[in-house]
Amino acid sequence: MGETKLKIAVCPGSFDPVTNGHVDIFERASKMFDLLIVTVFHNPNKTPLFDMQERVEMLKMTTNHIDNIRVDCCSGLLSDYVLKQRANIIIRGLRALVDFEYEFQRALLIRKVEPTIETLFIMTSNEYSFVSSSGIKEVAKFGGSIRGLVPESIENIIKERLNADKNTFKRRICLPVATAL
Repeated sequence: MGETKLKIAVCPGSFDPVTNGHVDIFERASKMFDLLIVTVFHNPNKTPLFDMQERVEMLKMTTNHIDNIRVDCCSGLLSDYVLKQRANIIIRGLRALVDFEYEFQRALLIRKVEPTIETLFIMTSNEYSFVSSSGIKEVAKFGGSIRGLVPESIENIIKERLNADKNTFKRRICLPVATAL
């Protein structure tokens, strides 16, 4: 008898921070595959609030209820990473038409680079269609409530980081000005 091949998919993203919309996609995608590898990828076009290891830890905290998920991090070509994991499916969550246009172009590029890799798009649940990591950071930065938008286990982590950054910023711009005598 031949060896049974596991159905493995990779769900890449910056996840800075992970939202309930992300977790919704993970839960639904995990039901389709033997193993779902959620991978924090370095995006040189973004300045993250959390470093890669912090994002990995938050993902582990928020996905520990899903048995067939592994959390990882990587930088480099996504196609190389997917093949190294013995996967051939990339999971992409979509919120709106704008997401589709961007992700569709990326999927076509990946297919051109590595024709054995397919991209599977999963529409977010209606209740999370407006949730984005950048939106979460903006709301939290100005003291708004992010309850219900991010997993409870990381809500305070996000608030503490943004408050620490805000206090550091305030100290930098509110330093007493030296006067020349």
